[in-house]
Amino acid sequence: MLENNALGFIMEAHNALSAKLATDAGFEALWASSLTLSASMGLRDANELSWSQVLDLVDPMLEFVETPVLVDADSGYGDFNIFGRFVRKASERGVAGVCIEDKAFPKRNSFANTSHELADIDDFCGMIRAAKDQQNSDEFCVVARTEAFVAGAGLSEALERASNYEVAGADALFVHSKQKTAFEIESFCRSWNGNIPLVIAPTTYASTPTADFVRLGIAAVIWANHGLRAAIKAMQDSYQQIAAERSVAGLEGNITSVSELLDITGTEDLIKKQDAYRPPIKKSGS
Repeated sequence: MLENNALGFIMEAHNALSAKLATDAGFEALWASSLTLSASMGLRDANELSWSQVLDLVDPMLEFVETPVLVDADSGYGDFNIFGRFVRKASERGVAGVCIEDKAFPKRNSFANTSHELADIDDFCGMIRAAKDQQNSDEFCVVARTEAFVAGAGLSEALERASNYEVAGADALFVHSKQKTAFEIESFCRSWNGNIPLVIAPTTYASTPTADFVRLGIAAVIWANHGLRAAIKAMQDSYQQIAAERSVAGLEGNITSVSELLDITGTEDLIKKQDAYRPPIKKSGS
């Protein structure tokens, strides 16, 4: 989808169920976010989740839906060797692509109230080349994410890094910003003369009209954490209501029915297969 001319939208997913719901909503691709994968396991977004655990969490998504999954690979899990191995394993399992950010290992979440250290440009380009050498198909996508704005390094640094990452073989460029408006993204797009697609995640500048992203020539927008955030709020409200009322009677009309839950997980298909594969139940005395 990053090669399409029209703006595409990629939705966060943190397990098979959220991947299914995002697919049913019409999203063309999924973002396996390190933040939400980690949070779903009760871990912090600081490489507390290992790369093998990430793939184990992504596997059920790949099994449940056919929607392409772009995996958030943080800063590459250490060095070119480890990241290359991760890419090889990910591509073998059917992952559509990975995204690597140019920050030091272990990563710090972009929105955490702390300083951010950028990776050496040459080292990061080596990570990109290692990934491209290890992918098992030409369709596999390596997205290079620059955190230059997040680290306070400015536009010139962001442009220099982006140009180097394109030369190193990145298939797309993810430009990140944590400002409340899209002025950093706009300044980058006006100055960028590269040829690879641009990707953004408007988590903090969420009020920016989508038409602005079209005007700027953005290829894809990642809604990077909204699925889990919505689920957390819904569960908090529901749990608090049940605890306060000591009953679920007032909640039933506002939650998914058990029947719909069974439908989402394909129970009817299982019943049909049971009828096809299992011998009929013998009546007693026959």
